[in-house]
Amino acid sequence: MGRYVVRRLLQMVPVFVGSTLLIFLMVNVMGDPVAGLCGERACDPSTAAQLKREFGLDKPVWQQYLTYMGHLFTGDFGTAFNGQKVTELMGTAFPVTIRLTIVAILFEIVIGITLGVVTGLRRGRPVDTTVLLLTLVVISVPTFVTGLLLQLLLGVRWAWIKPSVSPDAAFGELIVPGLVLASVSLAYVTRLTRTSIAENKRADYVRTAIAKGLPRRRVITRHLLRNSLIPVVTFIGTDIGALMGGAIVTERIFNIHGVGYQLYQGILRQNTQTVVGFVTVLVLVFLVANLLVDLLYAVLDPRIRYA
Repeated sequence: MGRYVVRRLLQMVPVFVGSTLLIFLMVNVMGDPVAGLCGERACDPSTAAQLKREFGLDKPVWQQYLTYMGHLFTGDFGTAFNGQKVTELMGTAFPVTIRLTIVAILFEIVIGITLGVVTGLRRGRPVDTTVLLLTLVVISVPTFVTGLLLQLLLGVRWAWIKPSVSPDAAFGELIVPGLVLASVSLAYVTRLTRTSIAENKRADYVRTAIAKGLPRRRVITRHLLRNSLIPVVTFIGTDIGALMGGAIVTERIFNIHGVGYQLYQGILRQNTQTVVGFVTVLVLVFLVANLLVDLLYAVLDPRIRYA
């Protein structure tokens, strides 16, 4: 196990470097960030040159990237164009988005897996058909439509929740935004769990467990569910980073000042330091989540061994 973890960590290094380089190049072709600083009026040449020297934009892109990576390993993610440290923006944005992601993941695990197990065990019955239709509707409706409808009904018309989340963004206020954020992924988790349960239910090891007279609950939890959860764990693990980075729409609807909000503001104002810094952390989240998912395989299936 130890050798496998070390090998995976070494493999993450070129992936991280390649990902950050690609992000850096893509962000630098978004446009001229100095033009965004000056607003509608064009900067005069002397001011533009001074700003480029101040933020290191007068150097070649490859040199800017090497400088950025050198500062990155010291914990310096740069300075936004408004003079605020990117790490300060991260300190206020990431805790909010992490809480929102936790709520969304809990919805996926509790509701998605439960519905998937129920429909997988009752494949072809009315409850299975109903859940399949509901998940298909959820997948078909865009997230911004679901969010705006829930905000209008629950927040404005019925006043069950606040239409916008307060700056503190407590867990209680993030229940509805978390449900909106997790809605599509929840539907996929339900369908994936249903398919995996239905397939493994006909496997020989399940038939053997039933023939041995084991209780139905033990057959489902100890044998059927553990093997069926492997593809589901893979999906949820990779979905963690997607939820954190893809929360732009949800955070905009409910006025949540998290990672999605900061990325939106950074792209809108062509603030390259903010965008690159936040996306770099999201790349690390993706890599760590994938490593943890691979390690969970051995917990779910004892037959899996890591050399």
